[in-house]
Amino acid sequence: MSNTFNRPIRVLVAKVGLDGHDRGARIIATSLRDAGMEVIYTGLRQTPEMVVNTALQEDVDAIGISILSGAHMTVFPKIMKLLQEKQMNDVLLTGGGIIPHEDMVALKQSGVGELFPPGTNTGDIVTYITNWVHQHRDF
Repeated sequence: MSNTFNRPIRVLVAKVGLDGHDRGARIIATSLRDAGMEVIYTGLRQTPEMVVNTALQEDVDAIGISILSGAHMTVFPKIMKLLQEKQMNDVLLTGGGIIPHEDMVALKQSGVGELFPPGTNTGDIVTYITNWVHQHRDF
């Protein structure tokens, strides 16, 4: 999916914490890259601070967190807080993994973007990120 901006959409894909399974994150990263986005994949065992610092250095439009460990109610709010502290209020924080529906609702109410469960069509994720960036970022 192409965009009308002067540069590709830049997305940071990260695994936070001790979760050592990154197959889903790699599939998402490849799908985003195939859609024409520039993807920075940080690999396993990142801290929220490492994710936000990398996002700032790489000037990303979106951050995608893959989380299977059950720590989503700690990880996402911490990243949101760090983004606010660094005045990165125009960066999308999205993600997916094993997150109960009621937790997805609570996280979205706190400002986190869409959260995608396992089995989500990767095209839906590409469309969501593309539409969000077109609506919220100035190039």
